Amino acid sequence: MSTSASGNSFAINNVRVFDGHGLSSLRTVFVEGGLIATAGGDGEVVEGGGGVLIPGLIDAHVHFDSPENLREFARFGVTTALDMGTNSPTLIDSMRKVPGLTDIRSALSPAFGPSGRELTANTFALSAVVTGPDDAERFVADRAGEGCDYVKIIIEDPAEKGTAALNGETLAALVVAAHAQGFLTIAHASSDAAVQLGINAGVDILTHVPLRSPLTPGQVAAMKSKGIAIVPTLSMMEGIGAKFAMPTQGPGPGIHQVQQSVTDILAAGVRIVAGTDANNTPFVPFSPKHGESLHGELQLLVGAGLTPAQALVSATASAAELFRLQDRGTIVPGLRADLVLLGSNPLEDISRTRDIRAVWIEGERVQSSS
Repeated sequence: MSTSASGNSFAINNVRVFDGHGLSSLRTVFVEGGLIATAGGDGEVVEGGGGVLIPGLIDAHVHFDSPENLREFARFGVTTALDMGTNSPTLIDSMRKVPGLTDIRSALSPAFGPSGRELTANTFALSAVVTGPDDAERFVADRAGEGCDYVKIIIEDPAEKGTAALNGETLAALVVAAHAQGFLTIAHASSDAAVQLGINAGVDILTHVPLRSPLTPGQVAAMKSKGIAIVPTLSMMEGIGAKFAMPTQGPGPGIHQVQQSVTDILAAGVRIVAGTDANNTPFVPFSPKHGESLHGELQLLVGAGLTPAQALVSATASAAELFRLQDRGTIVPGLRADLVLLGSNPLEDISRTRDIRAVWIEGERVQSSS
């Protein structure tokens, strides 16, 4: 990757800019000191060649295993990545604020029930176990002390997991404790029962969508009325369906049930944000690739009914707004110069987000076609 100092002044000339709805006429975008500016000085002029400039992409569900992940994300134009659970706060600390590479946020350790499958398979610290409602404040305080950016909660079906699953009272207490500290709550919920528990508890964001059957109209309506957003991780769900040879149509479980849920959620006006569950974690059923998989996620979202513009917003402005990242997500003066230059129009074909010619993270050029 070629690099230039983020403090440099430069201009990207002759580009059409994605504004969340469509493309501008050909214009020049100025960058000064890592931010988008209203005008430029005497710095470098980058020829955009009539391409399309979009905001840096945001993957709202990832898992890190090494600093190399940052380079993988950057190469594919993912300038912000949101970690949804790690057993190594030290690793996360080492990856924060690395100049010229993808910016990250993290939940650190999620909240687990005693002996939950996710806990034991991924060797999280025992402090991640929440023993009951009275333990919720302690859990949130522990994560805050480690520097978490939001709170992740693992919701499993008590009918299947018994006491290994967090019960409804404990889930509600975790949400209250997190909100009291100013944190968003994100719930892993991959079954119908888990989704309902998350809705009842009032979590802010559900991640994953059940493969077994579509969400019910009542669940979709409740999500809308409570303002609950969803990160469906279609890449992960499609991968699981393929691994276990699930059908792609008919009454049984499969990716078509997930797609139907997304279609229904979209029609109801529930916020949809793009996330892949990218990981290299042992023992998980599927591992979407860091960076590359977000482009596939956008294609899957379009396949479920989003327009290309809506899909792009789900991975830019909407993700930034949902996760309170007020300094990014759109191309307007004063925001971070997290930018991706494409050689062709993704509003005509969403797969063209892969046609990457250059990437800038906070004004630093980290990838180009040359």
